[in-house]
Amino acid sequence: MTIASPSRWLLYGATGYTGRLVAAEAVAQGMPPILAGRSAAPLHALGHQLGVPVRVFSLDHGAALAEALEGVEAVLHCAGPFVWTSRPMLDACLAARVHYLDVTGEIPVFEAVLARHGQAQERGIAVVPGVGFDVVPTDCLAARLAAALPDARRLELAFASSRGGWSAGTMRTMLELLPRGGAERRDGRIVPVPLAAFTRRINFTHRRLVGVSIPWGDVSTAFHTTGIPSIRVYLGLPAAAARRLRRLVRLAPALRFAPLRRGVQWLVARAVRGPDHEARASGRSYLWGEVRSGGGSWVQGRLVAPEGYALTAAGAVECVRRVLAGEVPPGAWTPARAFGPQLVEQLPGVDVEPLTAWTPAGGAGAEAAHRP
Repeated sequence: MTIASPSRWLLYGATGYTGRLVAAEAVAQGMPPILAGRSAAPLHALGHQLGVPVRVFSLDHGAALAEALEGVEAVLHCAGPFVWTSRPMLDACLAARVHYLDVTGEIPVFEAVLARHGQAQERGIAVVPGVGFDVVPTDCLAARLAAALPDARRLELAFASSRGGWSAGTMRTMLELLPRGGAERRDGRIVPVPLAAFTRRINFTHRRLVGVSIPWGDVSTAFHTTGIPSIRVYLGLPAAAARRLRRLVRLAPALRFAPLRRGVQWLVARAVRGPDHEARASGRSYLWGEVRSGGGSWVQGRLVAPEGYALTAAGAVECVRRVLAGEVPPGAWTPARAFGPQLVEQLPGVDVEPLTAWTPAGGAGAEAAHRP
C-alpha cells in the first residue's frame, strides 16, 4: 500500500462502473484522487492508466482503514450496496476527521448517515451522502419548489430517462432492497407501502409518461432538505413498461430468500455492464416535481440533465471540490443543504425550466403555463 501521495482525497470503489467514471472525470478536471478498493490487480491497472496512486484495503478491518485514510482530507465512497458498506467507511472517517461523501440512493443509508449530524459537527467534518444522480437533481429541485411555496404540505418528485440503463452495482443494490418493499413519507414519517403501489400521469419535458411509485432516496432526503411532511417519488415509464414493472414486482417476495437473492446478484455482476459511452453521451434525464399546500395551491418544476451516470461523475467531483475548498460547514447534510439548490444548474448540460404555479385565490401565477 502506497501512503505518500500529492492527492488530497480518496475514491473508494474506484474499479466499479461508477467509480471508473468518477476517476476519469476527476483526472480530466485536474483533481486526481487516490484510487482505493479491495482488489489489487484492477486497481493497479487503473492507477497506471490514469497516472494516480492506489491503496488496497477492505472495509472489514478497522486498523487497515485507519492506515488507509492517513493524509487524506476527504473520501468519496462509491462501493455499494451502501447498506453493507457505508457504516464502516463513515466510522473510519469520523475517527480520522476526514470528510465523507458517497453516491448512495438507499433510504435506510440516508437516514443512518444524516442521523450522525452531531457527531460530524463534533469531529469537524462535512458528511454529504447522495452526491450523484441519487439525489442531486431531485434534491435541488425539491429545495427550489419548497422555496416557491413555503406552506407546502406535499411533495411529489419523478424522473425518467431517454437512454441508458443500470450498472451491475446499481442492480445489485436494487435486488438487495426489493424485498423491503416500497416506501413514502406521510406526516413526517417514512412508512412502508407496496412496491409500485401508486401511479399518476406526468408531463415531463420530452413526453407524457406514467409515473410508478418507487422507494427513491428523496423519501428520506427531501424531508431533511425542505421539511415537507409528505413525500412520494415516481419513475416515469411508457404505459406498457409501467404495466410490466408492476407485474415484475410481484416476484419481489421471492428475493427475501437470501441464497436466491445472492445468486441473482452474482449473475447480474457477470452479465450487466451498464450504459456504454454513446448512451451516456446522448442520453438525457428528465426530472419533474410538484408541491401542494393544504389550501390547494401548487407549484411545478422541471429540469433536463445529462444521462444519470454522466451526471453522477460530474456532480460527485464537483461536490468533492467544494468540500475540499471548505465551502461546507461540519455536519451531515443533503446535497441541496450543503451546496444550495443552485448546485444542479451549475453542472454541465443541465437546463432548469421556469416554475409553473397556480393558486385558488388568484388563478395562475406569473410564471404559470397550465393547471395539471
